[in-house]
Amino acid sequence: MGDLRAELTATLDEAEWDWLTPHARRDVVILVALGLDLVEVGVAIATDDAIRIQSWIDKALIQKPSPAQLSVWNQNQSQRFQALIVQPYVLVQEAA
Repeated sequence: MGDLRAELTATLDEAEWDWLTPHARRDVVILVALGLDLVEVGVAIATDDAIRIQSWIDKALIQKPSPAQLSVWNQNQSQRFQALIVQPYVLVQEAA
């Protein structure tokens, strides 16, 4: 798992919303709450850690963006996010 964590950490990057829009259209963007470590969430998804993932979903710590959030971001294409691709998903976290 250490190699997976290192691999995901190396691919973590910053992205503007306009770069993420095509992924949002495919409904594969997952919004990760600011309190969670994006790489940790990526590792859980990549290793199919269903218990942790369900716990985060139940607490609304990871979720699909709401229509209201998408609308705001579509109006501000330069909104910045930390982004991590964990096929088939794109995990995003609003930049602080």
